[in-house]
Amino acid sequence: MTITGGWRRAATGAGLLGADGSVRPTIFAEMSALASRTGAINLGQGFPDEDGPAAVLEAAVAAIRDGENQYPPGMGIPDLRLAVAEHQKRFYGMELDPDREVLITAGATEAIAATLLALLEPGDEVVTFEPYYDEYGAVISLAGGVHRTVPLEPPAFRPDLDRLRETVTDRTRAILVNTPHNPTGSVLDRETLTAIVELAERHDAVIVTDSVYEHLTFGPEHIPIETLPGARERTIAISSGGKTFNTTGWKIGWLTAPPEFVTAVLAVKQFLTYVNGAPFQPAIAAGLRLPDAYFTGIAEALAHKRDVLSAGLAAAGFGVFPSDGTYFVVADAAPLGFPEGVELCRRLPELAGVVAVPLGAFSRGEYAARTASLVRFAFCKRIDVLEEAALRLAALPR
Repeated sequence: MTITGGWRRAATGAGLLGADGSVRPTIFAEMSALASRTGAINLGQGFPDEDGPAAVLEAAVAAIRDGENQYPPGMGIPDLRLAVAEHQKRFYGMELDPDREVLITAGATEAIAATLLALLEPGDEVVTFEPYYDEYGAVISLAGGVHRTVPLEPPAFRPDLDRLRETVTDRTRAILVNTPHNPTGSVLDRETLTAIVELAERHDAVIVTDSVYEHLTFGPEHIPIETLPGARERTIAISSGGKTFNTTGWKIGWLTAPPEFVTAVLAVKQFLTYVNGAPFQPAIAAGLRLPDAYFTGIAEALAHKRDVLSAGLAAAGFGVFPSDGTYFVVADAAPLGFPEGVELCRRLPELAGVVAVPLGAFSRGEYAARTASLVRFAFCKRIDVLEEAALRLAALPR
């Protein structure tokens, strides 16, 4: 029996559909399985190995004991929507109506999917930077859209603004902006963000942001694009609590946008998960109200972890690129004699007892070919784990 349907578009958009019609596992699944099978240190997938703040965990336990175990409201519990609005005012000076401009979702993943499914008509173009989180390609294709990309050029992983201007046209329905950027660790500057707003205004495009690493930057300032002149009325801003509070498995995300956008996205979102995470919603609200010292502290701790892993990679012979945010650092395997990052990643557990993922998992075509030797490592692990990984990598043959 031939099974047709939208799944083929999603698999194709994510680069997982083979020429014979078979669906390959994602590189993350493949590498995590390899780590499990070999006992290698998993620096491939971006999840922490330490629990989040006690106050947040205890709030979830208390909510379960207090009976917060049934369906929450479709838009999210009022207190979490209020906490998101308070967070936007506290950190970015934005005034939001928590009842009309905030929507709680099953992580940023659902927020992105619901937004693109809500806004795209077949043939609409969506512009992203490349490399890109694999969900983008899958959902754009699932919605019948056309995916256009603008490369982020190493070593700084910045876009060519002239190339961006050529790519955004009147056919562009949405510009999807990921900053701080996974997988490269770059943080887009004001000049780039301003150019995006100008292009969105000129071509009447919607701006969709993915800023789940908003508090995890190491020097450069994260600038929410919706705070720039002319941006707010056309921006759907997406974030989540998973990365900020080390609770990636809870899948509590949100989006903020003008009421008409929230209504449109909710019309789709309610038929995806409907609702989720009832006892975790009050816990994330508690997290968003933690003192400033918590938010600065998590960034400082991650910066130290980045430095430990980056030094270990450099000592092992990799070319190491700067990382200004997120959980990730990109390294070049070419100096070690591996022009193909995929080959290195599949052999790395055997060679060094470490798992990483190739940058090619986040790109395609010409960009993937000319960055084939680049590999992404995650540093969101305990210091002792990173130090052990560095020791293992130092044993790599050169």
